[in-house]
Amino acid sequence: MAFQNKNLSVIAYANGFTLWHYASGAETLATITATGYFNDVKTLMNIGDVVIINASDNTAIKKINITTSNVTTAALA
Repeated sequence: MAFQNKNLSVIAYANGFTLWHYASGAETLATITATGYFNDVKTLMNIGDVVIINASDNTAIKKINITTSNVTTAALA
């Protein structure tokens, strides 16, 4: 299944930082954290934003990275 805009919400926003929440009962964490999954909302996200992901098999907190072509997620440092 592809990214669903309705599953993404903002929890908090301040000083250019956004804390996101994405919930999908149908997709695995591996699918959601794959490179490019959040490309549809690339213009809304910023490098360093954080997303809490509730997937069908697990829950994780990831940091957002953005390149010229893709949105990626990474572990928090």
